Amino acid sequence: MLSDKLKQTIRQSYKAIGENLTHFNPRKQQTLLIAEIAKTLAGEYSKDRKIITIEAGTGTGKSLAYCLGAIPLALSRDKKVCISTATVALQEQLVDKDLPFLKKYAGLDFEFTLVKGRQRYVCRQKLTQAVTSDNEPEQVGFTFAEKPDAKDIRTLNKMHKALLDGSWLGDIDSWETHLPNHIWQQVQTDKHSCLKHLSEHTHCPFHKARETMDKAHVLVVNHSLLLADLELGGGRILSSPEDTFYIIDEAHHLPKVTRDFSSASITLKGSIEWLTKLKETGDKMSNLIKSQSAISPALKLGDDCQDLLMEMQKVLNFVEANSEVYFLQNNSSSQNNLSQKSTNDEQVYRFENGIIPQTLKNWAEDLQNLSKKSIGHLNKLYNSLIESVKDGDTKMFVAEPLLAEAGFMLQRLENLQALWSMYAKTDSEKGAPMARWLEKLAIKRQDYLLSASPIEVGFTLENMLWSQCEGAVLCSATLRALNSFDHFRFQAGLKNDDGTQYQQVESPFDYYNNAQLIMANMENEASAPAFTDEIITKLPKYLKQGSASLVLFSSYWQMNKVAQTLRDKHKLEIMVQGELSRQQIIEQHKKRCDDDKESIIFGTQSFSEGLDLPGKYLNNLIITKLPFSVPTSPVEQAQAEYVTARGGNPFMTLSVPDTSKKLVQACGRLLRNEMDEGVITLLDKRVVTKRYGKQLLDSLPPFHRVYES
Repeated sequence: MLSDKLKQTIRQSYKAIGENLTHFNPRKQQTLLIAEIAKTLAGEYSKDRKIITIEAGTGTGKSLAYCLGAIPLALSRDKKVCISTATVALQEQLVDKDLPFLKKYAGLDFEFTLVKGRQRYVCRQKLTQAVTSDNEPEQVGFTFAEKPDAKDIRTLNKMHKALLDGSWLGDIDSWETHLPNHIWQQVQTDKHSCLKHLSEHTHCPFHKARETMDKAHVLVVNHSLLLADLELGGGRILSSPEDTFYIIDEAHHLPKVTRDFSSASITLKGSIEWLTKLKETGDKMSNLIKSQSAISPALKLGDDCQDLLMEMQKVLNFVEANSEVYFLQNNSSSQNNLSQKSTNDEQVYRFENGIIPQTLKNWAEDLQNLSKKSIGHLNKLYNSLIESVKDGDTKMFVAEPLLAEAGFMLQRLENLQALWSMYAKTDSEKGAPMARWLEKLAIKRQDYLLSASPIEVGFTLENMLWSQCEGAVLCSATLRALNSFDHFRFQAGLKNDDGTQYQQVESPFDYYNNAQLIMANMENEASAPAFTDEIITKLPKYLKQGSASLVLFSSYWQMNKVAQTLRDKHKLEIMVQGELSRQQIIEQHKKRCDDDKESIIFGTQSFSEGLDLPGKYLNNLIITKLPFSVPTSPVEQAQAEYVTARGGNPFMTLSVPDTSKKLVQACGRLLRNEMDEGVITLLDKRVVTKRYGKQLLDSLPPFHRVYES
């Protein structure tokens, strides 16, 4: 229960915020959210299920609401608040603006920090090793798969100097220029070799950042880092779930991030190559360790490596022997349980209903066990070498390169085991099967990529997060689909009757009087070949509806063709996504608007979310086509196949709800503040001609609707 003292603290904080925030207007929606969040997390609705799911429209001030609803309670109960977002933009807003303001004016004594994953930090020791002096040129870039060129070495030296003199904090985000992936991967921190109890790593940027995190009451993270911590059991990277109130902002992204995080892929030839070096790594570690205890795991690792290589070669031979069936014949869906050839250039084959040939399943079981045993042997050698360094029997500078090498091998083995575990798993008849597929790669050389991913991840989130945490707030401006939480609830592993609270809060904006929603009178269906030409013909008229326009397209091809034609024919100045960076487009657009010049932006789906152009920066939004996404990925195809197998309609069950959310997000670009005005034009006639069109329109805010005739 919320004590009277705590309620008073929250009220005083809210009042203080209002007194110091320019143009602050107390909103009943915001005060409702603060109260509901605080009561839920305090256990007033359910002592066992302190979870609330909130859809809060634009302008409700949800970030202030969840901060005031959660932080005072967390401080009083010695819990931490972990705010997880999907985008860097929201993280920056929280860390640079919202939380500093709250700390300064709300009368709450708390510390906060942005938490990044290990891979965002440089390993001081690896970087030092990579820039070994010219007296030992053979050691330069020792960790690199390919010898770094002169430019790479200059970059590494510059990084090393900046780290030593304190002008760089050691994270990739604060480096002045873009760091090539092939450089960063070799010097980034990894969980195996950058250990705080080793003296050489005491001052690593990652461990310094973790010290800051330990002192903080509020942690700001992204969804991927949250999932990484939960997969390790929780509390390994972030605070323990049972001591944490989680705020999942932009929660509509969480199911997909969870699914992507739970997937695994390996290349067959690539894996065979690094596996041939694994025995050598074990032998080198054994030779460095003085203890006799290292001999047995090294020998066992060597034996298991040989068995792994034999089994992997069997898989490769099997795939190559069936390559003609898998990749050249269009009727492959009837053979070996494989789906039809993809229409794109990549050759991707999905195992129908997730069922793989029995021979492959048998090998998968063996490979899963062998990789698991190899991980155990290598971990024993790794820990023995660490102990040898701590005991002074082995010099750190000698052991360091080998620890880094073993770290890479352990990560690869863990991924190998994850993939083969998913291939060996017998899917439950009660749940959705795994999506399993095979791709033929031909970048530098021909190889085969094996992948697997769960279709549904609700049970994963339930097991790792909802059932473990002290409390959770899931919020977004778009969580409902077709005016219902059902679709999101299913995706996220929540239920209607499990104690979870649900709250939908309307935006305070006057949608009806401030914005028109025009359904354009179009002759062609969006799928018709002549639709693009009709856009080209009619778009100039709609662009005149406002001075600051954003036109959203469903495909790059269509966007570029329309832009080029309008530039040539009408001499229009258009900024097109892909021609400039997102930031450059926004900056140039705002400058043109500030100079009272007409400005036009063409963008695709990524511009329909997270783009904030308030006031005069956007008053004319044009959506060329309903944001239906064709299930092109093997996971999406497998999900549609599963729905069909259960007698459902994938289009109505998956596509329409997903489109509803995307359309709400896209329309949400127009009104960002209470005084904003403008026009939204839909060029897709399906909102009028199709039965689901009314459902889609009814899920939008109550704009003043205009139907062209």
